Amino acid sequence: MPRNIEIKARIQSVQTLVPKAAAVATSGPIEITQDDTFFRCESGRLKLRAFSATEGELIFYRRANEQGPKESFYVRTPTANPEGLRECLSLAYGQVGRVLKHRTLYLVGRTRVHLDQVKGLGHFLELEVVLEENEPIEVGVAEAHSLLGQLGVEPSQLVETAYVDLLAHVDA
Repeated sequence: MPRNIEIKARIQSVQTLVPKAAAVATSGPIEITQDDTFFRCESGRLKLRAFSATEGELIFYRRANEQGPKESFYVRTPTANPEGLRECLSLAYGQVGRVLKHRTLYLVGRTRVHLDQVKGLGHFLELEVVLEENEPIEVGVAEAHSLLGQLGVEPSQLVETAYVDLLAHVDA
């Protein structure tokens, strides 16, 4: 199963970080609109990510809710009918939340740098350091910390939970 090291931080503004991310990026920016629907899942998280009416992907992942870099295992499966799949999964499992966001994506080597504007939450930075099959997680953690430093993100800005969890607390 593919895996990466993930880290998320609350930031003042995506626009403030764009020049810093662009300065270290090997490619990007790519602008992406995402509509993520989360479903009940006992063994991890299951979300349907729709990019458009004809493009999306079903993503299963397992990751601890803890501040700082954490290992994430995931499987992604593309779909050409995200709305039909959303309806089917909603009926089968029930929805637990929905996250709407605009993502600006940069690549820094093997690390995906996401500058996210999340509806109802604000602005965030998310890093995903893609690991090789048997690579120790410490290597990815070190890369994530190094990149956070280059981007000027402080440990006090780190967030431990997923956007869907943060939204649930806003709505509560």
